[in-house]
Amino acid sequence: PESKIVAIKKVYQDPKYSNREFKIVVELNHPNCIKVHNFFFSNNEEKAEEVYLNLVMDYIPDTLYKILRFYYKKGYPFPNALGKIYTYQMLRSLAYIHNLNICHRDIKPQNILVDINTHRLVMCDFGSAKQLRPNENSVSYICSRYYRAPELILGEENYGCEIDIWSIGCVVAEMFIGEPLFCGKNSK
Repeated sequence: PESKIVAIKKVYQDPKYSNREFKIVVELNHPNCIKVHNFFFSNNEEKAEEVYLNLVMDYIPDTLYKILRFYYKKGYPFPNALGKIYTYQMLRSLAYIHNLNICHRDIKPQNILVDINTHRLVMCDFGSAKQLRPNENSVSYICSRYYRAPELILGEENYGCEIDIWSIGCVVAEMFIGEPLFCGKNSK
């Protein structure tokens, strides 16, 4: 058998809640979304009653955040060609998950993996993701502050996948200006 380096994400299984992330990621099948190959459960060595879900996924060593910081610290502009390639792949990923009515709800450079050898971009960390249903309320305090859509900042609880589009726009702008577009000390 061929050996392959993988990543394992260990997530505490709170018995009071179902694991929404697990239900979402095991169904994803797109080149620009993280792929779960397998999963297993384990117990905490100190507290045997604590159960953890371990997701076995593709190992992609870099994040868009790390790449953006590299260019920023060197004082180099982010290459236009890379910006276009990465933007296209982010939008492909978004189109795929939105077609499934899945809203990521935490798009930011830290949750976007990049293989710098192939320039393949992969959306990851679906821990805040939710399959949205019409007229169903959801929490508004979601998404990292710099990438949070205006309707979320204003407390709207009935929103759609459009909030992800705002976040992607903020990420794309950050690629080209070298820093987050909307920095703030707090939600206000």
